[in-house]
Amino acid sequence: MKQIIQTAQAPKAIGPYSQAIRTSGFVFASGQIPIDPETGQFVAGGIAEQTQQVIKNLSRVLEAAGSGLDKVVKTTVFLADMEEFAAMNEVYGKFFSAEPPARATVEAARLPRDARVEIEAIALA
Repeated sequence: MKQIIQTAQAPKAIGPYSQAIRTSGFVFASGQIPIDPETGQFVAGGIAEQTQQVIKNLSRVLEAAGSGLDKVVKTTVFLADMEEFAAMNEVYGKFFSAEPPARATVEAARLPRDARVEIEAIALA
């Protein structure tokens, strides 16, 4: 059985997908981009500010599913420019300092709404 996760505390899906799915003891969170859910707009700033907002959004989705960042087992980070890896990684490390999850990081030709970063996650429920 699968449970659709939706929360107003994170940006609404901008397509035919769910913010997350909870099933079989896991939460599969869709990629989050740096939209402030209160304004519907991107946060101001560069890759550091965008990464921080993305992880905040991801955290809110996971919390709505009864999980959290501390239960994340795998992330995939999509960057518009791999030259921004170090700055993204510095912010990412502040959220995942203890027992960090497995991770893949890839450069994408283009992200939704021209975001600099998008992160998806798999977590324990």
